[in-house]
Formats: sequence, C-alpha cells, structure tokens
Amino acid sequence: MTLPGSEMTRSAVPSPTDVELQILRILWANGSCGVGVIHEHLHREKGTNYSTTMKMLSVMLGKGLVKRNETQRPHLYRAAWSRERMGKGLLKDLATKVFEGSVSSLVLNALSNSKASQSDIEEIRQILTEMENRSDE
Repeated sequence: MTLPGSEMTRSAVPSPTDVELQILRILWANGSCGVGVIHEHLHREKGTNYSTTMKMLSVMLGKGLVKRNETQRPHLYRAAWSRERMGKGLLKDLATKVFEGSVSSLVLNALSNSKASQSDIEEIRQILTEMENRSDE
C-alpha cells in the first residue's frame, strides 16, 4: 500500500537517511568502491559491523541510491545520483514541503540560521548578480 503523495516520479530524488548520506559521501569522495572500502570508513566513524554495511548497501540499491557493478569482483558500488543533483532535488523537496515552494523563504531561513563567511557572502552576491543579468535579457 502506498500513501497518497508518496509515489516517486521518475525524476524525483529519493530521500536518504543520515547513514545513507554518509555512504553517499564516501562514494562521492572515492568514486566506485567495493564493500570493504565503504565498511572501513563506516567502521572507523561509527563502529558499524560488516553485515550492517552490506544490509545498508542492499537497501540503498533497492531505493535507487546506489548502483552495483556485478561484472567485477568484488562488486563495485557507486552513487546513482551526483552530489549536485541530489542536493538540488533535496532542496527543491524542502522548499516545497516546508516553505510552500518559496525559494526565497528557504534561502533567507538558511542564511539567518548560520554564520556565512565573507567568501560565502561574495559568492552569493555573484550568483545574484548573474541571475539579475539573465533576467534582463
């Protein structure tokens, strides 16, 4: 049984859990990896046992978060979504669910709740300037 609104469209980004995001960060940093490399990182950071790592990868495979190359031994896992695409999808989902689709509310909330560095502020100004220039065309 699926709940109303829970259907995932083909282009929708799945919502990873915190541990799944940790595994995705490992894959984004290292590219395709065998279970051993992933497990080594998880064990060092969280004390995770090998069977838990295997189970997490299996769940992530089912959710479409990772892909597995079975033509090699050991099987290699890679992120199914780039960091950028995942981030954009999750931000769009957050803006829709929490801020009723208002991107400005999302951005203002993010900026007011954290300390932005001078380089962050300059980069934001540059992006805003580029956006203004595009809208003038």
